[in-house]
Amino acid sequence: MDVSSLLIFAGALLIAAGSPGPSIAALVARVLTNGYRDVLPFLLAMWIGEAIWLSLAVWGLAAIAQTLHLLFVVIKYLGVAYLLYLAWRMWSAPVEVRDGALPREKSAGKLFAAGMAVTLGNPKIMVFYLALLPSIIDLTHVTVLGWAELSITMVVVLMAIDLIWVTLAAQARAVLRSPRAVRAANRASATVMAAAAAAIAAR
Repeated sequence: MDVSSLLIFAGALLIAAGSPGPSIAALVARVLTNGYRDVLPFLLAMWIGEAIWLSLAVWGLAAIAQTLHLLFVVIKYLGVAYLLYLAWRMWSAPVEVRDGALPREKSAGKLFAAGMAVTLGNPKIMVFYLALLPSIIDLTHVTVLGWAELSITMVVVLMAIDLIWVTLAAQARAVLRSPRAVRAANRASATVMAAAAAAIAAR
């Protein structure tokens, strides 16, 4: 695939993924409450989820995605339910700060499942790959090599965007020391997480 097509794709993805949406909101809220060290499974699931949508678009499987609409609706609402559960945990978390750490949920499997559900059920991501991508790239002529190049470009762009958000959230969290600040961060994060769940559910 020619470089200009990849650059156009990267630019469009940078704009689409860089603008705050439910996935970014959930990611930032997670880092604010629990720090960045255990957020990798969530990030990996987000990237894999986007790779799934990219593959569906490239290989002409949009029709199958439509056929499996009910499955994606179920995944979407499972993600909504889990985000609401996380919001409740954040809101009610204790505010005592010990050894500089905030309360955390360490289950990598649960974090991965949440990230996957948020990504596969996010209408913003679906629209980009299944509706907008075909107008950016001529998918009828994409080879296996072209798909690989698009996938690598996608991962690089998403890693850059998501790690910037993680860094900013981690720096903001670093100033949290007093119980009042911890409570405020927990409740702000819970509100953001619940709002992300509501945004996904409402679309």
